[in-house]
Amino acid sequence: MGSVPTPDEIARRFDAWDAALSSGDPDAVVALYALDAVLLPTFSDTVRTTEEGRRDYFAGFLLRRPRARIVEGHARAFGDVAVHSGIYAFVFGAGPEREARARFTFVYRRIDGRWWIVEHHSSAMPESASTTRP
Repeated sequence: MGSVPTPDEIARRFDAWDAALSSGDPDAVVALYALDAVLLPTFSDTVRTTEEGRRDYFAGFLLRRPRARIVEGHARAFGDVAVHSGIYAFVFGAGPEREARARFTFVYRRIDGRWWIVEHHSSAMPESASTTRP
């Protein structure tokens, strides 16, 4: 077991994920996930529990040319497990939307010295209260 990572070190895992998104290569993104990782994606109702399922999701998602940035993040470590959650914003270079905000949780696990995404939940932000008020 290595040392416990700092919150900044955990947050930098997001930078690696965003760089993989920016590559446009679904395999680069999928390579960050453990083989048995669970992905609950932002723009799909299908839970992705296999490498093929995650690749399928990201192949479609990357066509929108997303870039992501953290709006608010909270990172914590528990030995060889780390959690990073908060709100992120996607800016798209293609597709019907130009920007979308979502809540996120990444759970990482250090295995043989490498941090893997083992759980990733992302859900679109609910409509603002001003647009849903009766």
